[in-house]
Amino acid sequence: MTLVGPLVRTALAAIVALVVLLWTPKLSTPRALAIWVVLATALFLLSLIRHSREHDGPERASRFEQALRRRKPRSLQPEELLRMDRELVLGSADADHAHRRLLPLLRATAAARIAARHGFELERRPEAARALLGEDAWELLRPDRPPPEDRHGPGVPPRRVAAVIERVESL
Repeated sequence: MTLVGPLVRTALAAIVALVVLLWTPKLSTPRALAIWVVLATALFLLSLIRHSREHDGPERASRFEQALRRRKPRSLQPEELLRMDRELVLGSADADHAHRRLLPLLRATAAARIAARHGFELERRPEAARALLGEDAWELLRPDRPPPEDRHGPGVPPRRVAAVIERVESL
């Protein structure tokens, strides 16, 4: 689209405004012309701005505006590590969360480690898995572990979770 079309429309609007201003009885001619010059200038500038915005593409924020925007702090830890950390914290604080989320996660990790290193599945040979893991770790990781009596009670203490993780890693 060229600039000629919008400028012609603006010029016609300015001429109509001049005629209206000159026909106003209480307005002197010099004052009407002064008002018209300001109005015509504003109309032409508006027309130019609209034309330039149409041809610039999508509106972008200035460098100043971009600098003012808050940037999300980039995490130094991967998302999966943050998720695991959150599971550990919540599992230590709440017995129900430990039973439903943390312990199944630890159980799956132990099962994968046992399958990879010792060649059997934790659920198919529970006695062999119990012997490998030890009584303390097995008590937390056994597949038939009952739900906690007090769902809102404290979860698994962090030291106990750390001991189980160390035991699973040592397999």
